[in-house]
Amino acid sequence: MSAQDNFTIKKVSFSRLAEFENCAWATKLKLIDRIPEPERPLPPGKTEHANDRGSRIHDECEKFVRGQGPLPQEAKEFAQHFDALKGHFEAGRASLEGEWGFTVDWEPCNYNAPEVWLRVKADAVVWLSKKRAVVIDYKTGRKFGNEIKHAEQVQLYAMAVMIRCPDVEVIDVELWYLDQDELTHAQKPTTKWIRHLKPFDARFKRMSTAKTFKPAANKISCSWCPYRKGICPHAVI
Repeated sequence: MSAQDNFTIKKVSFSRLAEFENCAWATKLKLIDRIPEPERPLPPGKTEHANDRGSRIHDECEKFVRGQGPLPQEAKEFAQHFDALKGHFEAGRASLEGEWGFTVDWEPCNYNAPEVWLRVKADAVVWLSKKRAVVIDYKTGRKFGNEIKHAEQVQLYAMAVMIRCPDVEVIDVELWYLDQDELTHAQKPTTKWIRHLKPFDARFKRMSTAKTFKPAANKISCSWCPYRKGICPHAVI
């Protein structure tokens, strides 16, 4: 019996779900075979990889809201929004990078508890009142082609707020596209957000009970995979 036969994905998150649904074989290479992602050369004319740039900008935005540093240049077009968020934080109405855990039955638990199954971390949540919350997620890079994935991500965050705070009746979600200077907004009562729970539950459990990991093997799935060159035998380059 191979290690894969005994393997199950015990901890899930939105990013892990996106990786698994893009290519389950890449998940196998990462989590079962534990193959480190190879170092990547910088794209021509760039000083940072896109994911490193995104992490840096997120960190600098968080520090600004906490009053610990300047707003990064990449977020200057959103200065008014970040100033408002900073005001909410100073007034105790906002949480930043909240680490929320849920059991396999969607019961809230500590982010690092032994029983944690799902982990969720939103960039910011503003509590406008006991009955209304706003979930905010900052985005760097392109919006085009990522709309569905981004919408699903904030749907999950909205459900996390709803489960953790049963008094909340209305939840707004906002995506701040810093590179496009564009903000998307949606507002729903919790009676509508809860409709996303069953499909998410099915998708997460399909991943966490998977016994086979099939390669996607197409140009789209392989295009951003770190294993595509010299590691994955199924890669389409």
